[in-house]
Amino acid sequence: MDYRSAGVDVAAGRQFVHQIRDLVAQTHRPEVLGGLGGFSGLFQLGQYQQPLLVAGTDGVGTKLKLAHDLNRHDTVGIDLVAMCVNDVLTCGAEPLFFLDYVATGHLEPDQLVEVVRGITQGCQQAGCALLGGETAEMPGFYQPGDYDLAGFCVGVVEKANLVDGSRMAVGDRVIALASHGVHSNGYSLVRKIIADGGWAWDAQPPEFQGKTLGDVFLNPTAIYVQPLLSAQRAGIELRGMAHITGGGLPENLPRCLGSGLSVALDRQSWTIPPVFQWLAAAGSVTESNMFETFNMGVGFVAVVAPDQADRALAHFQDQGLGAWVLGEVIAGDGAIVGLPT
Repeated sequence: MDYRSAGVDVAAGRQFVHQIRDLVAQTHRPEVLGGLGGFSGLFQLGQYQQPLLVAGTDGVGTKLKLAHDLNRHDTVGIDLVAMCVNDVLTCGAEPLFFLDYVATGHLEPDQLVEVVRGITQGCQQAGCALLGGETAEMPGFYQPGDYDLAGFCVGVVEKANLVDGSRMAVGDRVIALASHGVHSNGYSLVRKIIADGGWAWDAQPPEFQGKTLGDVFLNPTAIYVQPLLSAQRAGIELRGMAHITGGGLPENLPRCLGSGLSVALDRQSWTIPPVFQWLAAAGSVTESNMFETFNMGVGFVAVVAPDQADRALAHFQDQGLGAWVLGEVIAGDGAIVGLPT
């Protein structure tokens, strides 16, 4: 007997590392020391007065099941990076480097190269280095062809520039940045709606203008790093930021508020995108449950002073983002006023 007869192909692992070496190198920043293949990754921190390291970790969830069913693996890596770097960004931190963990039942190099290709694309969008990773082949634990992903991101922010809600005040404007669709949350409900409705992933409901359900629901999560960091560099003070992930606006927006503050949302300030309207109709999902599960078209939120709102909107729109004033900061206990109940 040998390791291969037990289901672990060491040679395939070596082939996989060889195939991704150039992809990983494309993400490297000048601060990266060494290359792929060591026991750890090295990153030289630049010149900071009082640097705060900010760390985040996340996964992609059951969206991976859709990637497996469609045999399309080139976008979920972008989702993986986005879910981590967008979280780190909410503190005002610049993502520096990223690491991934891939677990699979049987290592299929060509399949996982596509996953890593997406990870490197996400890192390039965020401006962070793919510093390293781990691939675990676990036969008997995962079914052949299945895999799971976890991501880890580290960023840095000067202590004086930390965004923690402490400078937020009544009257500040809450600016919404548009999502790219469902992003990476609520896919257990998405899959149930489609399965119970008897839909195929290649179906083309008229609401989606020629796109298949597979195209729409594999659309990757937007990465907001560069537009927000460039806003800070342009002198726009960001007093609070929230990444709208699982739990939607009701759960995530309060996390960025200062003490004694709430938000009054203007529900008429945006039109719910077609993908969410379709899900609500196809699954008979109530409006309140939709808002508690999905981002409903709002992928990220930034809070700015009233006199900077127009400038911030113009900046984000120049960056190609849909942006609008979602609401206003009011006195309160952290509640979000104006959401459906």
